Amino acid sequence: MPRPVRLGLIGSGFVADIHAHSIKNFVPDVEIVAVASPTPGKAARFAAERGIPRAFQRYQDLLALSEVEVVLIAIPNDLHAQVAIDAARFGKHIICEKPLCRTLEEADRMIAVARENNVLLMYAEELLFAPKYVRAKLLIEEGALGDVFLAKQMEEHPGPHDPWFWDVNRSGGGVLLDMGCHSIEYTRWVLGRPPVRAVTAVMGTFVHSARTRGEDHSVVIVEYEGNKMAVVENSWAKGGGVDDRCEIYGAKGHTRADLLRGSSLETYSEVGYGYAVEKTGETRGWTFTMFEEAWNYGFPQEIQHFARCVRGEETPIVTAEDGREVLKILYAAYQSAGEGRKIVWPYDPPVVDKPIDLWKPG
Repeated sequence: MPRPVRLGLIGSGFVADIHAHSIKNFVPDVEIVAVASPTPGKAARFAAERGIPRAFQRYQDLLALSEVEVVLIAIPNDLHAQVAIDAARFGKHIICEKPLCRTLEEADRMIAVARENNVLLMYAEELLFAPKYVRAKLLIEEGALGDVFLAKQMEEHPGPHDPWFWDVNRSGGGVLLDMGCHSIEYTRWVLGRPPVRAVTAVMGTFVHSARTRGEDHSVVIVEYEGNKMAVVENSWAKGGGVDDRCEIYGAKGHTRADLLRGSSLETYSEVGYGYAVEKTGETRGWTFTMFEEAWNYGFPQEIQHFARCVRGEETPIVTAEDGREVLKILYAAYQSAGEGRKIVWPYDPPVVDKPIDLWKPG
């Protein structure tokens, strides 16, 4: 086995924990050598609990380590761009959690600086590595469904696990930006990433108006060239745990995948369980308790692929340019919902501070 790729983890929240668990348990040729988190003492606790050798409060100190080859950015959306730019200037390859960043202007700067410094900037969309969803894509490639014309994907749950998600100034939007980015990139991928023709969206804040200005339920239709279409639905307003499903329709067949239900335990608890109790309490009542959740979502497979890319053994199947295209579609969806009309291509998005401003200015 080759020497493990040495990774620096920037962030110590829910997603960082999933990645740390995935790497430790499933990805032997990646080693987390350091973690950084700005909250005093948090990185040190995180490192001690997970056996990570070094911990820093300043991410710049992590970037200065010569042994770090690649960084994984798992922090709030408003911090992605600057950290990625700094990492590129330190010569580190970059894995950036979704969404790529908050604005197209930030995306362009990130991509440009990565190219200038000859580093990979990879976009962490784990649904492209989730075993059931990968099998659905293989069915298409095998011709089992004929010419595919429709891909549907939905992800729904009661709401995000960290407080910053509810603050649109930090996140850039609501559920569409948080989870719609998964749905958009997955459906783009299974359809072959054709050029966009038009985007239509509706959304609203139906349950959580006391907590956020962001939308808590959204439905988006993306029309693509080649007579193809995607329908994506995302919710922070649906109780009872997480739903994550896709449907793909072709001229000669169709397939459906439920990402979680085939590998979960139907569970009732009056007190709740796991990490979510501390953050949201939303595991009380009936839920579907995941078995090997990280594996079923594709997190270990994603990092394994990116490690091979760092070694030059593979070419990234999902890039910063894909993350940028997702962000452009998200802009169009917010604008469509805000103006009550279809947004057609070619599309020159308005310059805004954050995508949600195209739906709810201010």
